[in-house]
Amino acid sequence: MNDETAITRGHPSYVWRFGQDRRLGLIRQFAALDGRRVLDIGCGIGAYVKQFEQQGAAAFGVDIEQERLRQAGHREPVERRLAQAVSEHLPFACDVFDMALLHEVIEHVRDDRATVAEALRVTHPGGRVIIFAPNRGWPFETHGFFWRGRYHFGNIPLIPYLPDGLRRRLAPHVRTYTRGSLRRLVAGLPGVVVAHTQIYPGYDNLIARRPALGKALRAITYALEGTPLRIGGLSHVMVIEKRET
Repeated sequence: MNDETAITRGHPSYVWRFGQDRRLGLIRQFAALDGRRVLDIGCGIGAYVKQFEQQGAAAFGVDIEQERLRQAGHREPVERRLAQAVSEHLPFACDVFDMALLHEVIEHVRDDRATVAEALRVTHPGGRVIIFAPNRGWPFETHGFFWRGRYHFGNIPLIPYLPDGLRRRLAPHVRTYTRGSLRRLVAGLPGVVVAHTQIYPGYDNLIARRPALGKALRAITYALEGTPLRIGGLSHVMVIEKRET
């Protein structure tokens, strides 16, 4: 994967750590996995597909990048259930999955609303689409930024708090969402939002460097998730249940 692709489409989860395991736990709270058909849209190297398989699911994954799928294909037993596809046009019939996951994907795609609509299309009535997406309330731009025509990688403070026009000039390669903008994105689609909150990060890198500080931040910010201050979390978690037709 070249540098330009990595900038515009992000990096998949290469290492499974506490942060990913916590998100898997949240997914399991909102959707049963054992014996169910589930789809990871934008599956990267198949980290969540593999975990879903271990939870007893018939797990499938799609990604736009063939290189990532090749890496995932070396990880038994998922290789026969991976396909290359864009998120706006999934290669599946309607109403075939119990759950579809969009994990930090809609901020990178060409058409985020069409992507969510496709996830709902392939999910059967009563099934659920689970979305993780960047929260505009988090004080750092985690996807880097552009300055004078050059891309700079890193967690850049305060960019999410800038006015829309200026933020888009600095970070045109990625979207971020307020609570209201995410609700408007899915409004009118054939589903009901049954849960919507914000969560703080796993702090895995910080804990590796400074364990005491990282663990303290985990304890403090995870407590904030039960208060209105969850609005400052890293990511939205939204669960949409497809309506009966």
